[in-house]
Amino acid sequence: MDVETQKTSRRPRADSIRNRERLLEAAREVFSAGGPGASLEAVARKAGVGIGTLYRHFPTREAIFQAVYRREVDEMVELADRLATEPDPADALKRWMHASVRMVATKRGMLAALSPVMDGSTEFFADTSKRLMSAISGLLDRGVAAGRLRDDITADELMRAFLGICYIPEKPGWQDTVVRLLDVFVDGLATDRDVRKSG
Repeated sequence: MDVETQKTSRRPRADSIRNRERLLEAAREVFSAGGPGASLEAVARKAGVGIGTLYRHFPTREAIFQAVYRREVDEMVELADRLATEPDPADALKRWMHASVRMVATKRGMLAALSPVMDGSTEFFADTSKRLMSAISGLLDRGVAAGRLRDDITADELMRAFLGICYIPEKPGWQDTVVRLLDVFVDGLATDRDVRKSG
């Protein structure tokens, strides 16, 4: 195969990858703004591709919802991995929770749009939930091992508390309130009760 043929054979794949990335970015924006009623045609327009291209990548509405949600999970898992090197595991846990709150705050419409795939009985949701649980468990375990966090709470309990605080009724100042409550909660887990403000 000559060089020109190789370039030609690679080009469709590169274009396909770019189109998929554009579609996912567009979907995040459109779902965030439009919620569950957002149209796939709007996603395609935002991405600068035809609706046929969208359906080639994502044959069903559920497929693109799943891909968007999986990307959100990937980002939170990657953040947990990066925070694993932070010197203070309690601060690392706070920072992960703060980032999660920002995601929820900016993407409430998208989360509503994703509700069709967020069914605990589905294999997809079970897999993504397991990955998120593993991320928060790793941060908690590191804090316990370092003697910074109490050892009498499980990752499941921590996640339940996090979600319970995150989904308090939305009012003006909601994000600041949630972050403050999460900080109070994590400070309560600290073995030395060293309450301090962290970013």
